[in-house]
Amino acid sequence: MSVVTRFAPSPTGFLHIGGARTALFNWLFARHHGGTFLLRIEDTDRERSTAAAIDAIFSGLRWLGIDWDGEALFQSSRASRHAEVAGQLVAAGKAYRCYATPEELAVMRESQRRTGRPVRSPWRDRDPVQVPAGVAPTIRLRAPLDGETVVGDLVQGEIRVDNAQLDDMVLLRGDGTPTYMLAVVVDDHDMAVTHVIRGHDHLTNTFRQVQLYQALGWDIPAFAHIPLIHGPDGAKLSKRHGALGVEAYREMGFLPEAVRNYLLRLGWAHGDDEVISTEQAIAWFDLDGVGRSPARFDLAKLTNLNAHYLRQRDPASLLELVLPFIEERLGRPVDAAGRERLLRGLPGLQPRARARVELA
Repeated sequence: MSVVTRFAPSPTGFLHIGGARTALFNWLFARHHGGTFLLRIEDTDRERSTAAAIDAIFSGLRWLGIDWDGEALFQSSRASRHAEVAGQLVAAGKAYRCYATPEELAVMRESQRRTGRPVRSPWRDRDPVQVPAGVAPTIRLRAPLDGETVVGDLVQGEIRVDNAQLDDMVLLRGDGTPTYMLAVVVDDHDMAVTHVIRGHDHLTNTFRQVQLYQALGWDIPAFAHIPLIHGPDGAKLSKRHGALGVEAYREMGFLPEAVRNYLLRLGWAHGDDEVISTEQAIAWFDLDGVGRSPARFDLAKLTNLNAHYLRQRDPASLLELVLPFIEERLGRPVDAAGRERLLRGLPGLQPRARARVELA
C-alpha cells in the first residue's frame, strides 16, 4: 500500500504552530514511507476564509521546507460532489431528509442539554408524505442505534464509544452546503488518503466519520491523533506563551531549519537526540515515536536551538539572511563594499547571536 497523507487547514487565520507541526508530521510520515503528501484548503466557510490566510499557509509551508505533491485542492470546488454523496446515502436508506422546524430543533437541543444524551430527529422514521411546506430539509446520517464504534488509533490506541451516545449528524444543510463531517470524509476518500494524522482535538469527530465511512462502504483510513501543544505552565497554548504564526517567527529572525527541528521534537522523540537534520528526520520519523501526553512549547528552547543553527551557517549564506534586516534599519541597500565588511565581521558575531535580527 502506498502511503498518502494530507494537511487540511482552514484559511481563516495565520498558519499557527500547532498546524505547522501537524503539516510537518504528515510530510515526514509520507516522505519516510516513500509516499505522497497532499495539501487541501478547507475553505467552505466562505465568510471567514481569506486570500491572505491562504497565502500565509502557502508561504509558511514553503518557508519551513514542507513541499506538497501536485496542486493544492480547494474544498469549496467540490460542493457538487459532496451533495452527490449525500443523495446516494439517502437513496440507499443510510441517511434521511430531516424537515424539523426551528421549534422542533430547539426542543431537541434542550432535551439533549438536559439529559446529556443525543436526541434523534422525529424525521428518522417519519413518513415522507408528511413533509411540511416551506421547510428546506437537511440530510442526516441514519446512525446505528446500538453497538459500538471502534477506532484503532495509531497513537492513542483502541478507543470505543457506545453508538447510543452519537447523534444523527447533519451531512447537508438546508441551503445545500455540506458540513465539515461530510466534506472531509468524501475528500479524504477521493484523494485516496491512507493515513489521517491530526491533533487530538479531532478525536471526537473520528467516531462519526468512521460511521460515515461504514455507511458508504468505503475503506477507512488509519487515524493517528497527535497530542496537543501546551505552554510551559501546562495551560492551553496562547500568544502569552510566545505561540505566534509561522510568519512571525520568520520576521523575528528564526531560521526555518531551527523551527522545523523544534516542531519535530514537540511530541516526537528519537532517543535523546535534540538536533536533528531534515535528512535524519525523514529517515527516523514514524508514529511509534509520538507520545500521548501534551507537548510543551518553550520559546527559550526554540531560541537556543536557533542559536545552534546560526553557528552552523557559513558566513556567506548567513549574510544573505541578515541583509534584509540590515537594509531595513539603514533605509537603503548595502553596496558591495559594505557587504564585504559585513562578511568579514559575521564570524565574530555568530557565536553570540540567537536570532538573525541580533546580527543586524
